[in-house]
Amino acid sequence: MILITFLVVTVAVALFSWLKTRKERTGSFNGIFFANRRLGFVSVGFGLLFTNINTTSFIGENELTYINNMSVMAWGVTSVAAMMLVSEFIIPIYLKTGIATTPDFLEARYDRATKSIVSVIFLANYIFNLLPGVLYGSAVGFEGLFNISGNFRIDSWAAIWVLVWATGICGVLYAVLGGLKAITISDTLLGFALFTGGILLPYFALKFLGEGNWHQGLHIILSSKTVHLNSIGKPYDSIPFGTIFTGMMLVNIYYWGTEQYIVQQALGSRDLASCQKGIALASSGKLVLPLLLNIPGVIAAHLYNNLSNSSIVFSKLAADVAPPVYSGFLAAILFGATLTTFVAGLNSSVTLFVLNIYNPIKAKRKEAIEKNGDLAVARKAQVFFAFIAILIAPFIFFASGGFYNYLQKLSGLFSIPILTIMVVGLLTKRVPALAAKVGLVFFMVCYGCSQFVFPTRLHFLHVLALLFVVTVLLMLVIGRRKPMPVPFELKMNNIVNINPWKYNRIVALLLVLASVLLFILFSPAGLVKTD
Repeated sequence: MILITFLVVTVAVALFSWLKTRKERTGSFNGIFFANRRLGFVSVGFGLLFTNINTTSFIGENELTYINNMSVMAWGVTSVAAMMLVSEFIIPIYLKTGIATTPDFLEARYDRATKSIVSVIFLANYIFNLLPGVLYGSAVGFEGLFNISGNFRIDSWAAIWVLVWATGICGVLYAVLGGLKAITISDTLLGFALFTGGILLPYFALKFLGEGNWHQGLHIILSSKTVHLNSIGKPYDSIPFGTIFTGMMLVNIYYWGTEQYIVQQALGSRDLASCQKGIALASSGKLVLPLLLNIPGVIAAHLYNNLSNSSIVFSKLAADVAPPVYSGFLAAILFGATLTTFVAGLNSSVTLFVLNIYNPIKAKRKEAIEKNGDLAVARKAQVFFAFIAILIAPFIFFASGGFYNYLQKLSGLFSIPILTIMVVGLLTKRVPALAAKVGLVFFMVCYGCSQFVFPTRLHFLHVLALLFVVTVLLMLVIGRRKPMPVPFELKMNNIVNINPWKYNRIVALLLVLASVLLFILFSPAGLVKTD
């Protein structure tokens, strides 16, 4: 019954998306990768939300909540403030300048070489970190829900290989045949499914814990082991509370304001107001998601003691406590979320490759560049990048310390160096391209050594914040010694209407206030009882 429900929901969503996009002009680079810049705020909002969450989020955050406590919810809840900053200050710049990729701004601000270097860094992050992580998280989730290893009598790693290949192939087909428009329609459907039915999982889990009475289950988690409800946490937790004010905020600003596969969702909007409304909608979703990303981990801490493989905690809980029909429904949501992130990452990888690497090489050789960005090359690149990610994904099985932390730590090697030169580029006018190149190399070498060569006791998020400050100062010193002869001026080249949403700041304030109240709720001042 789980499998039947999963297949029915998944096929229904895919069929509806195809019917809605079959008349769209997707046979062009702009149609495939930017949805012809015609997305409304609902499509933008759910697109951003489902591009952000995937099976990695469900598996990884619930695992860390099960092991530690609710402190891991900080990744999602603090992103609300970052999203509002991006909505107010960064997205308007992107839409006003009419850029297609975030490195385009770096070319305008610094030079073409900086754009090329950053494009390569983006590609490396997607191919070796993002895409494999999404596939691996999906495989772990479906192994727990469908017990592939047990049903087919193979070991867990072999089951991971099978599931990674199956998901990867589905993702490639979706990317090649549908593009961004099909994904955003799927996201809209899945978004409504998530908020109307997906959040029932805590209810089923509480009912299971309370032996048929969800009120009794709620009483149990509010009266015993309440340390798991604490979002403030302890210094030794995987996500110490202090990191919220250092590297975590930087990571979230980078993610929502610079990460190409996220920004590309926003660049597909029909105008700035729709984009800002969409970001507000996605932010609202982030405040609801702890019900699925964290609360199941809290309940699981009361149900399971000392799981040998903590990464299966979410899928095991869903399989144990929910009716088969609901488990299949939830599996379809997870699969849809996985495809969204995978396809968005794949599309952004190809966009970066074609526009920022392949076409400049052709131009240098004085070869003709096709009007649609050489769509044939883009298709081949999609398949090639997906193949590499599929080969890498199963080996995350051997990552120590929880694969979610592993992915976040590795992502820091690529993300914050780019954010650093972006921030300096936005806030200064005379810091030269040399400073950007030196800053990138300095940051990446220092961070890589601190995490993978000479590990420090300092949390990696604190290391990121420290290196951010040092690198900014280094770039400012270079800018002072060798300033640009002509100060940088931002040139307007908007493709869509850039009038802002008049309620954006009011809504932003309310959303940030709600995120603060959520931390208070899951703290000793709220639900957490202290001894």
